Amino acid sequence: MGNTFHSRLSMTGMILSGGKSLRMGENKAFIEIEGMPIIQRICNLFRGLFREVIIVTHQRELYLHLEATIHKDLFPNAGALGGLYTGLIYSSFPYAFTVACDMPFLKASVIEYLSQQVERYDVVVPKTQDGLQPLHAIYSKNCIPPIQKMLQEKKTRIIDFYPSVRVKMIEAKEILGIDPKMESFINLNTPEELIRFKKKTSTA
Repeated sequence: MGNTFHSRLSMTGMILSGGKSLRMGENKAFIEIEGMPIIQRICNLFRGLFREVIIVTHQRELYLHLEATIHKDLFPNAGALGGLYTGLIYSSFPYAFTVACDMPFLKASVIEYLSQQVERYDVVVPKTQDGLQPLHAIYSKNCIPPIQKMLQEKKTRIIDFYPSVRVKMIEAKEILGIDPKMESFINLNTPEELIRFKKKTSTA
């Protein structure tokens, strides 16, 4: 056990689970993929990867069974940006790899690649054909002041604070070699997406 601990990244693994899941109609974190709730899948991966795992939510009681530190949103109703702010405030490390709770196929190899790019940057964010992926990205504590300013101005779009910090974009071609199907960035938002996804995996 000692060896794995020392090989873990000196970084926080942060899971944002504060969304209302309105389009899905149920809490996305607890949707089962291959027999396991998504949030459990992420926690298992993070516990092997990071020296600290935290979950930011507005419903602490739902997550107490997981091996993670649970923090309540400091800025309720401020979306993922409020969750990111909360996680960075509580993080024990200068950097936090941050994901949404509805991403079942995160890859340790992709996360490790991103973690190697942080030097001199405050944000390391992949850019895929769908655009920037702010909820599969690394953030430093230097992001706290510009995020706080945005929240006080009632702005909640994560990428809007990027111009205030040092950002490194990771192009899709860099990730394709590690995750050829780009599964890392799959997230499930609606029942239709879930049905389509389950059909696809059952025929794969």
